[in-house]
Amino acid sequence: MSTIDTLKKKLIQLGKELECADITSLSAAVGFDGFVDEIIEVVDRRESFDSYSRMTTIEQFGERISKAAGLSTNLEFVPTAVKLGGNGPIMANALVCAGANVSYIGSLGIPNIHPVFLELVERCTQAFSIAEPGHTDALEFNDGKVMLGKLESLNDVNWQSMIDVIGEDRIRTIFAEADLVATVNWTMTPYMNEIWENLLKILPKAEGDKKPIFFVDLADPEKRKPEDIREALELIQKFNPYYRVVLGLNRKEASEIAAVLGLALTDAPEDVELEEIVTALGDALDLWCLMVHPTHEAGAVSNGRYAHTVGPFTSRPRLTTGAGDNFNSGFCLGLLLELSLEQSLMLGKATSGFYVRNMYSPSFEELKAFVNLWAQRAGEDF
Repeated sequence: MSTIDTLKKKLIQLGKELECADITSLSAAVGFDGFVDEIIEVVDRRESFDSYSRMTTIEQFGERISKAAGLSTNLEFVPTAVKLGGNGPIMANALVCAGANVSYIGSLGIPNIHPVFLELVERCTQAFSIAEPGHTDALEFNDGKVMLGKLESLNDVNWQSMIDVIGEDRIRTIFAEADLVATVNWTMTPYMNEIWENLLKILPKAEGDKKPIFFVDLADPEKRKPEDIREALELIQKFNPYYRVVLGLNRKEASEIAAVLGLALTDAPEDVELEEIVTALGDALDLWCLMVHPTHEAGAVSNGRYAHTVGPFTSRPRLTTGAGDNFNSGFCLGLLLELSLEQSLMLGKATSGFYVRNMYSPSFEELKAFVNLWAQRAGEDF
C-alpha cells in the first residue's frame, strides 16, 4: 500500500472516530494575551489607484529592505482585515467554534471589551479582561508571515490584576476544574512566570491517570535570553503533579529550544529530521507530551512513543496568521477525545488546514467534513 493510500485509510478511520465524539462536554481555560490583529499585504508594484501586485514571499520582502541599507525606501502596506489576535484568543476561539466550553482570561480591553473580541466573549462560558489588548501588524505572505507587535499593555497581565478582577478562589476553581488549561504566548507576556508560580501555590494536586491537560506555547522565544527560557522550562516541568503537561512548538521554536538546552544532535538543530529533534526534546524535558508542528507535517512524543503525520497541502493559503493556534486547538481536542497521538496530530492539521483556506475556525461539523475531504484529496494541492 502506498504512503498516500495509507494516509487516506487513516483519515477515513479518524472520520469514523469523530462521528462518535462529543465535544460539548469538554471544558477549557485559556489565557492570557490579547491582540488586535491588522492583516496586511505588502505592495510589490502599484499598477493604478485601485490595483497592485503584492509581495508573495518573505524573501522578496527581506530583499527589498536589504537593498535600502545605507539609503532609504518606501514600503506600502494595504490592510485587508482587522480581527481578534493573540495566541490565546485565537486558540480559545477555535475551541469555542468546535463546541467546547471555554473560560478566557486575558487582555481584551478595559474598561470595555474591544469590539474584535465581543463575539468570542459572548460565546465563552465566562471571560475576564485584565488589561488593554496589544496590536499586531501581520504581514501575510504565501510562505509565512511577519508579525510586527506593539505589546506594552501586556505589562498589565500579571497575577495581581488577575486577583483584582477574578479573585483567588475563582481562579483556583477555573484552573482546577477545566479539562484543558492552555497558557500561551510566554514570550510576549512579561509576567507569565509569576502567574505560573502563583498557580502552583494554589492548585490542588490531581489524582489518577486522567489528569487535565496543561498546554503551553512559548510563541517564538528567540528574543528572550537563554537563561529566561531555561527558567520557563523548569517552571513548566513543575506542573507535572497537577496536569498532563504538553509543550507545543513550531519548527523554528524547536530548534531554538534545542540550542538553549545544548542537545547533542547529529546536525544543527534546524537541519535534523523532525523525529530526531522531537524525541531529543521529549527526553530532555520529561513532559507528558512534546509536540512540534512544521508547516507541512507534525510530530509528537508521549510516554516514549513517537507519532507523525503530514498535513493537507495548499499552495494558496488565504490566511496564515493564527494557523498554529488553530493547530494547537485541534491537537488538544484530539487528546481530550482520547484519540491516538497520531490522530490528534491529524486533527490539529485538519483544523489549521480548514482555517488557512477559509479564514475562520471550523465548527465541529465543518471539521469532520474537512477530514473527509482531506481523505479524498490526500497527496493533492487543494
